[in-house]
Amino acid sequence: MKTIASLIFLFFLIGCKTDAPVENDSLSYFDLNEGAVKAGGVKMIPIHGGKYNVWTKRVGNHPTIKVLLLHGGPAATHEYFESFDSFLPKEGIEYYYYDQLGSYYSDQPTDTSLWNIDRFVEEVEEVRKALNLDNSNFYLLGSSWGGILAMEYALKYQSNLKGLIISNMMASAPEYGKYADEVLAKQMDPAVLKEIRDLEAKKDFENPRYMELLVPNFYTEHLCRFPADQWPEPVNRSFKHMNGVIYTLMQGPSEFGISGKLEKWDRTADLKTITVPTLVIGATHDTMDPEHMKWMASEVPNGRFLLCPNGSHLSMWDDQEHYFPGLISFLKDVDGGLLIKK
Repeated sequence: MKTIASLIFLFFLIGCKTDAPVENDSLSYFDLNEGAVKAGGVKMIPIHGGKYNVWTKRVGNHPTIKVLLLHGGPAATHEYFESFDSFLPKEGIEYYYYDQLGSYYSDQPTDTSLWNIDRFVEEVEEVRKALNLDNSNFYLLGSSWGGILAMEYALKYQSNLKGLIISNMMASAPEYGKYADEVLAKQMDPAVLKEIRDLEAKKDFENPRYMELLVPNFYTEHLCRFPADQWPEPVNRSFKHMNGVIYTLMQGPSEFGISGKLEKWDRTADLKTITVPTLVIGATHDTMDPEHMKWMASEVPNGRFLLCPNGSHLSMWDDQEHYFPGLISFLKDVDGGLLIKK
């Protein structure tokens, strides 16, 4: 009995030795590589030759599915993506919040020459390199203006991508404006529409009445389909933190059409050159034409379309039952090497 007890004690001591190196793949896999000070995945990334910094935050860990989120606006924030926290982590998907230059959590320079598509594309490329993303794992998801940026990035750097998601954005700003004028405007009360157009004609966009008219008659119908006093807190926070100077310069004064520097942007003829697997997400009540977005998916050689029938422009909030299962299925299908069928 003493011999057996001695052997058990010996095995216990061997198992408790701590001076030998221990290989633990799970620890290295889940390590955020943050250095001595842990910041929960937050990383400030220098861009533009180190002149400026942009804010990013990593959530989750996955070796082959890493999604970089491009917010809209331009110059909104990552905050309206926070609904992703309720869906992607439990699927094991890794994703990155990111405030583009000029947005609230990143540097906000006043040099207006910075606010152009080409420079934003190069910024995304700098962020990609800093996060060590490549075509074995890199998915780019762009929402609204972020969809424009995602398309432009893919047209220049698609060799770096594993997959592309264009969320609630058309491939033509003129067509977006036409849809607002010829379809959405006609759904409004004529008296309300006339008052909105009168304010726009006077460029009286700072008049509180302008948003007083747009919020209940347009925004709660086509931007986020909840009563204004019930909008999700992250959406309100993102709007509160919007850089209005950049937004107005590039988009115009509101989501009701487009009149800024992006007014003539059009990439409809170039969609067929995007060969990476691509998901286009549209919504029935969107500010964008869902039929146009369905057509986009058919133009992209390896495209898939997801319709959110109950959703609007922020369908990651008002149609979560369709948005997230469709997004997750796409990510897993591409990761699994399945063919994407039109």
